Amino acid sequence: MTPLRVAVVQAGTSLFDTPKTLERMQAHCEAAAALGVKLVVFPEAYIGGYPKGLTFGAVMGSRFPEGREEYLRYWKAAIMVPGPETVQIGSFAATMKAHIVVGVIEKEGATLYCTALFFGPDGALLGKHRKLMPTATERLVWGQGDGSTLPVFETEAGRLGAAICWENYMPALRQSLYAQGINVWCAPTVDERDIWQASMRHIAYEGRTFVLSACQYMTRADAPEQYECHQGHNLETVLIKGGSVIVNPFGEIIAGPVYDREAILTADIDLDDVIRAKYDLDVAGHYARPDVFSLQVDTTAKTPVAFTTQETGPLSLPDMIE
Repeated sequence: MTPLRVAVVQAGTSLFDTPKTLERMQAHCEAAAALGVKLVVFPEAYIGGYPKGLTFGAVMGSRFPEGREEYLRYWKAAIMVPGPETVQIGSFAATMKAHIVVGVIEKEGATLYCTALFFGPDGALLGKHRKLMPTATERLVWGQGDGSTLPVFETEAGRLGAAICWENYMPALRQSLYAQGINVWCAPTVDERDIWQASMRHIAYEGRTFVLSACQYMTRADAPEQYECHQGHNLETVLIKGGSVIVNPFGEIIAGPVYDREAILTADIDLDDVIRAKYDLDVAGHYARPDVFSLQVDTTAKTPVAFTTQETGPLSLPDMIE
């Protein structure tokens, strides 16, 4: 098989300034295209931002007015999917003639979701994955995804899927992606800890898949002046230090990790290595023991309210809004 060049981009958001972030993304895409990549993965919440250090004015049992203003500002920076920003990102993919996977903050009505978007080399939006379980205080500002957005896409760059940040610690979610034959595991994240490296190597080895983990590198200078984060106001303060990495199906690191700077990591991969690796461990195949264990995945979309008319049948709330 002809080697496939893939990349992860370690970069930060211009927080609450989505047009500027898109400008930065375009520059990174142009740089990646010059390296000949066919797939590039951007970090979690890259478009829309990860507001690290904000409290959103909440303590147990109380919410304060300043937190509502912070949420409003965050909501305004989020994007509709599909929408004008997804068209713009699609144009980056089309210019590169490459696949893009990018973390965004998606808004639907007044609710925000942490989402990974998939684009084809023709610029088409292939689909999305909404984070199933926001972590800790992320639950203040992000809704939960459902089983309808757990896709694995068959592409020229492999069978692509994504698990966002601590979703990678959900065994059932991992098994659901393994069972769909994923061979390029995209892991957009903001987890900068050393243990993350062990996790990425474990998933690559367990799933016999290539793992592409893109983490943000963001400093206080990437946030606006009015940004009351607990890390302080020194513009040189690092809010997210990176740690992006690429791992092969034998759990071996083949690019990275890189810390404390923006970077584009590349690797030439052979998708046949997935089959070579599954010779002795296929956790969704000959190593699964379905006579003992089973997993049921509900992939139906869940809507809070459903409306039915005699003329059209069931309508969901989003259909009515449109």
